[in-house]
Amino acid sequence: MTPVELSRTVLGAVRRAVDDGVLAVAVPERVKVTAPGPGGCGDYATNIALQLARPAGEPPLHVAEILRTRLVGRDGVRDVVVTGPGFLNITLADAAGVDLVAEILRRGPRYGFVDQPGGEAVELRAPCEVRAVVVMDVVARLLRSQGVGVRTSIGVSTSTGCEGGLPVGEWVSVLGVQGGLGEGAASGEASSSPPGTVTIQPVPAPASPLHLGRDAARWALLHPAAHDRPRISDEHLVQREGNPLFRVRYAHARIRAVSRNAADLGFRAEPGAVEPDGGPARPGGTLTPPTTLTPPPTLTASLPLGHAFQPTLTAPPPRP
Repeated sequence: MTPVELSRTVLGAVRRAVDDGVLAVAVPERVKVTAPGPGGCGDYATNIALQLARPAGEPPLHVAEILRTRLVGRDGVRDVVVTGPGFLNITLADAAGVDLVAEILRRGPRYGFVDQPGGEAVELRAPCEVRAVVVMDVVARLLRSQGVGVRTSIGVSTSTGCEGGLPVGEWVSVLGVQGGLGEGAASGEASSSPPGTVTIQPVPAPASPLHLGRDAARWALLHPAAHDRPRISDEHLVQREGNPLFRVRYAHARIRAVSRNAADLGFRAEPGAVEPDGGPARPGGTLTPPTTLTPPPTLTASLPLGHAFQPTLTAPPPRP
């Protein structure tokens, strides 16, 4: 169960409580779930009971208990505990993570994509500005993954080089923006916006991000909220824990390194439940070694993050 799916499950509990007549509130559009805070427990927590208490005219703890009884036993939910003034702390079923990993492995690059087009269509428009074009490119990809037909267009600008409504060549080669986005209206030309048209126009980037490279440049443009001014600086390249982009890249690189090292030792990973003692819960469990194990004396995990994070893992000698 993903956070989005859990949010829908909690929202369903709210809706059932309203339908049963035990809560007299308007059902919210969405429910936010986060990691449990201090004093919390489980996998996720939500403050939805605190939000609904005032309009419901009920104490938050009473609202939390109403929702708890409607969450316990739902598919993927193992337990729900109320803490503090009315926080709901949700523990997912043990198989939930296993099923999610298995689904991701099964779908591969198509994970998260719908199987059939939805028949909807939308037109995205953006000015010839690097941040607007990158944001539009991401929005278009997300919509297409959900079966929405998308047409994109870029305003023509002779000063920045968006000739013929196409993105600047370096935006395609360096930033990974998909080329051939469609025809754009001439700069300053008045045009009507038919139904289904969305204009993407975040706060422009103060400078070109191309010198940062694809990952850091896209992070710098996409991480801030649309109304915030992006910072285009080398801070995105700093290899320290304080850099959120570094944490993402480092976590990805370490996982890949562990997978490579395991493969060198003859192990393979499989999604599956794990017993409390750390051993596999079923035959052919998480790690399956080969019949003979003769690892090389030294395995080096080479990471694309700098020499400071290229540890050398020394394996013990083979057992007789």
